[in-house]
Amino acid sequence: MSFVEFDKVWLAYNEELLDAGQFAVEDITLKVNEGEFIAIVGPSGCGKSTFMKLATGLKRPSKGTITIAGHAVTGPLKITGMAFQAPSLLPWRTTVRNVMLPLEIVEPYRSSFKHKRAEYEAKARALLQNVGLGGYEDKFPWQLSGGMQQRASICRALIHEPKMLLLDEPFGALDAFTREELWCTLRDLQAAQRFNVILVTHDLRESVFLADTVYVMSKSPGRFVVRREIELPRPRDLEVTYSAMFTDIVHELRGHIGAVRNVFAKAAS
Repeated sequence: MSFVEFDKVWLAYNEELLDAGQFAVEDITLKVNEGEFIAIVGPSGCGKSTFMKLATGLKRPSKGTITIAGHAVTGPLKITGMAFQAPSLLPWRTTVRNVMLPLEIVEPYRSSFKHKRAEYEAKARALLQNVGLGGYEDKFPWQLSGGMQQRASICRALIHEPKMLLLDEPFGALDAFTREELWCTLRDLQAAQRFNVILVTHDLRESVFLADTVYVMSKSPGRFVVRREIELPRPRDLEVTYSAMFTDIVHELRGHIGAVRNVFAKAAS
């Protein structure tokens, strides 16, 4: 059974747009296996973030069905963790207390938080150690670099052991060196815990390095026009990004996105 399944999903943001036949995404069909890492790329405004809202249950489709972990998605999911381009750490909380936040609000952890607080804090500290933030657990966000804040944000998204991690441009605001460091952090966490990942990104190198499968979306209304399996063997290290095979895949995806842009430009002219 697929872990994530979209079956002919369409979304219009309100009834007026639905009546007018104006959709943000159209005819989205895909199946994602358990433990699979997928990336979604495409030009700005193509519906990548809309897809994420559908995958988390924050938006319900106008047409079609979404099934995750064998259950129809009818509202916000508790089995997902999310991280975005801006870490959005609470400035009055230390790093470890920021990471613990989901345990205070997500069941079943919420009910037992008071009497298991020490256990949960130890778990958060261990996770921070695992991503290279040992020694920074009791620092405040303003005392951390951008890369450190993003590491903490990913830890916060994973602390409640979600079955699926959704990442919306999580490394886009970072310098190239820090971004590649975090690629490796995410690679190692996913390999160890085998949670599903849906990554939305503009960075084609990032998508090829991290994902098992890359989907290219068309301009709005967004739909998948290319599905590209990444045959690069795992585990992958950064040296693979200099290989001919890696470069060829990136150029291939860039060509697909260029074709999408050209089609949109012709339709608009």
